[in-house]
Amino acid sequence: MKFELGLSSFAELSPVDGTDKPFTASERINQIVEEIILADKVGLDIYGLGEHHREDYAVSDPVSVLAAAAPQTNRIRLSSAVTVLSSDDPVRVYQRFATLDALSNGRAEIMAGRGSFIESFPLFGYDLKDYDILYKEKLDLLLNINENKTVNWQGSTRPSINGLDVYPRAVQEKLPIWLATGGNPESSMRAGELGLPITYAIIGGAPSRFKRNVAMYKAIAESKGHDVSKLPIATHSWGYVAESDEIAKQEYYPSSAYVINQLGIERGWPMYSIEKFEQEIVYGALFVGSPETVAAKIIKLHEDLGITRFMLHLPVGSMPHEKVMKSIKLLGEKVKPIVDDYMKNKEEI
Repeated sequence: MKFELGLSSFAELSPVDGTDKPFTASERINQIVEEIILADKVGLDIYGLGEHHREDYAVSDPVSVLAAAAPQTNRIRLSSAVTVLSSDDPVRVYQRFATLDALSNGRAEIMAGRGSFIESFPLFGYDLKDYDILYKEKLDLLLNINENKTVNWQGSTRPSINGLDVYPRAVQEKLPIWLATGGNPESSMRAGELGLPITYAIIGGAPSRFKRNVAMYKAIAESKGHDVSKLPIATHSWGYVAESDEIAKQEYYPSSAYVINQLGIERGWPMYSIEKFEQEIVYGALFVGSPETVAAKIIKLHEDLGITRFMLHLPVGSMPHEKVMKSIKLLGEKVKPIVDDYMKNKEEI
């Protein structure tokens, strides 16, 4: 299975470089399109875009932004990161992504998750007490639609569908549907049972601690008769590439620390510090440094967990657009060749 390297973004709208003025949503959305086009140009394999429904994030509908980039790109795969399926309608989710698939000539993917933010639930009229059943039923319906043009489905969280067709159909025979998780064991079990690709968001601590999740995922998949060798496994982590380790640290720390501390106020996290930042780079899940440093860390992650795809989340917070573009260029032109050569040599041994 080919190893894939790509990017993800949440399109944050935090202050830029220590100023008190963030980008506007319009500015950031148009920057995202430029970033996707560049990622395609420098040979990256995948771009995933997050969904949020709050003031400090620009994108509430990833598909619209990905669709704007689709006709201007040639090979990069285009995915949500994630689609908050619990508060959406699976019929419309499939239709939007089938439309994206048409615009991109078969490069659309869905990354389905429950979401770590809950703003969409009250916004669209859902009760958080139904958090689990909403996700379970809506995932079941989405998979049904992906498999069948004519849909028969019954559930308790939306009206039943009895023998109705869903159009348009995707260009691909089936849309790739990945399950995304922050490490909840139940998610690994669900993905394994269904035989779906899985993406682990590893944003803190040693990535090796996810070995148990991957082992659980594979064991459940195998017990259900799925071919484990054909199941892709991805991770997504925060990071930044610059000419040297020191430049990368200096340029990346301010925006990431700002966002982490803002979220920390909401979630009761301890204040982020330069010491914690340095520790995460050396021992944890921050992929920050020179092309050689970042490539080595990606290779180690592959060896530790057996992943087939890595997505660098870039940026965290708002950074000057030119710095983000330069980092994307380094990821594609410097990091990817190192990783590709390693994987090729590994296959030949």
